[in-house]
Amino acid sequence: MGYEINIQRTLDYIEDNLNEKVTLMKLAEVACFSPFHFHRVFQVMVGVSVMDYVRKRRLTCAAERLFYTDEKVIEIAFDVGFQYIESFNRAFKRFYGISPRQYRDAKRLSGPLLGKACLTIHYLGGTWMAPKLITKPAFHIIGYELKTRNTDGQNNKDIPEFWHQYMQQKLGCNIPNPINVNQELGLCTNFNPETGEFIYVIGMEVTPGTHVPDGMVYMSFPELQYAVFTTPKADEKSFTSSIQGTWNQIFTEWFPQSGFEHHGLVEFELYDERCYGTKEKEMDIYIPVKKQTV
Repeated sequence: MGYEINIQRTLDYIEDNLNEKVTLMKLAEVACFSPFHFHRVFQVMVGVSVMDYVRKRRLTCAAERLFYTDEKVIEIAFDVGFQYIESFNRAFKRFYGISPRQYRDAKRLSGPLLGKACLTIHYLGGTWMAPKLITKPAFHIIGYELKTRNTDGQNNKDIPEFWHQYMQQKLGCNIPNPINVNQELGLCTNFNPETGEFIYVIGMEVTPGTHVPDGMVYMSFPELQYAVFTTPKADEKSFTSSIQGTWNQIFTEWFPQSGFEHHGLVEFELYDERCYGTKEKEMDIYIPVKKQTV
């Protein structure tokens, strides 16, 4: 059985409580998931981070009420969950480009309007490799750090640009004494599910205590159990889509029947010699896992 029922339950809860304080912790409880696992599953299945979804649904409801009713702006703001009119005005203007009063005066229902999500999960099928479950010892990396967020898909723009800069400037050559010269990690950590912010690092494994050059970061991670997924072999053109397809399968197909959930500390993609050339490219995705407790 998939996760559709769990996520649909949270979508219904959000609709019934748009005028109340809705937290990620509460929504995870409704879904019967740990908070971080819920955050990742929701993003994959709905296509937007959970708190970003809540914010956009509230602002959409506010825009509709501004258009269809004569209610006071302050009443609408409070009804859709904002405690202060100032924060509502700022959020509305960021989303629509104009103030709530200007929106009403325009006499036109327009701009981004996010309806209640409808789950239409398309399972990819076909042959894909089941993961290996491994225990990876504690490891240390040196690399380059990017602070980004998954709100409005910002990370989907930032990370490819970050990789382009890294490759173009051959920044990997500056990492001192890597353990595996031809092995680079694209690593996500320090997630804040409430805000969608996280840190993305491109780096290489090094021995503990390696000197960190200026402009780089050093990070250490404890021993964890990982599910390691290898992407299907693909040519240059379809490599990116094969990676994204594997991520989707992990959360929509493998996790629901695995008995595991996301551990939440770090996840990474491993690129090595298999990525060289233009044909039969593949890479590994490392997801930290733990046995489900709920």
